[in-house]
Amino acid sequence: MFGNYLIGLREGLEASLVVCILIAYLVKTGRRDALRPVWSGIGIACAISLAFGAALEFGSQELTFEAQEMLGGTLSIIAVALVTWMVFWMRRTARHLKKELHGKLDAALAMGTGALVATAFLAVGREGLETALFVWASVRASGEGSSSPLIGVLLGIATAIVLGWLFYRGALRINLARFFTWTGGLLVIVAAGVLAYGVHDLQEARFLGGLHTKAFDVTSAVPPDSWYGTLLKGIFNFQADPTLLQVIVWTLYLVPTLALFLAPNSFTRTAERHTRKATNDQGASVAGRPQEGADAECDDPPPTGSPAKAGEA
Repeated sequence: MFGNYLIGLREGLEASLVVCILIAYLVKTGRRDALRPVWSGIGIACAISLAFGAALEFGSQELTFEAQEMLGGTLSIIAVALVTWMVFWMRRTARHLKKELHGKLDAALAMGTGALVATAFLAVGREGLETALFVWASVRASGEGSSSPLIGVLLGIATAIVLGWLFYRGALRINLARFFTWTGGLLVIVAAGVLAYGVHDLQEARFLGGLHTKAFDVTSAVPPDSWYGTLLKGIFNFQADPTLLQVIVWTLYLVPTLALFLAPNSFTRTAERHTRKATNDQGASVAGRPQEGADAECDDPPPTGSPAKAGEA
């Protein structure tokens, strides 16, 4: 359940930050007339993401067992690839996310209503479709027939919505670089379990061999129905009797991916300290205000009765 909560929190928070930045920028620049098309684009993105998730869940039930396993294994691998790309992309661009979205929104404002709807849809829709796919794959890996994985995802998304609202109100700040580093590392571990489960699906579909070649079997020591077996399954998608191929794929993915993801940390922090020191020495930063992107803080809406002009953004 924790692994699925983490997925909902991480993916939901990314979408919440995007919405927060878009809405706050429009309010600050006095373009409240553009809020309706932006919310329309966000609503369309959410609806399509839900429809995509429902299609995955109910559409696969009409297939034969082998076809279900083939589909599940293939989509699990695709989901892992997308999530891996996402954690590295967000790790690299979190600091510049606000500036990038502001630029896209300015261009859309100049083009008209349709461009605003499309901008909001694309900004949120990518997160939504990616979340639906990875959640579906993770729920399958965590244990079919149980509602705990889905509850974990919904709780994570609900937490992300609350955090997004707090960001917008200016009541909460969070260091994005640190947040995405920790959650990204944990998500890589979850993704490794989903990948191993996807391989097992392909073995059951008879696309890959080695289904009966077990790497080890600790079922007697870690019963799947025990509290600790359930905990390991929910967090790491742990399997007490994995095949040899599952263990090989899990290791080949997790070790290099996690090493590459965490390796730049020390260099990044050193560079950030030097940059912050140089900025402070030059007097370019305002005391007490975090650097753009380093902390999640949406632009505060202007006081009632004194909206900011578009040129003042």
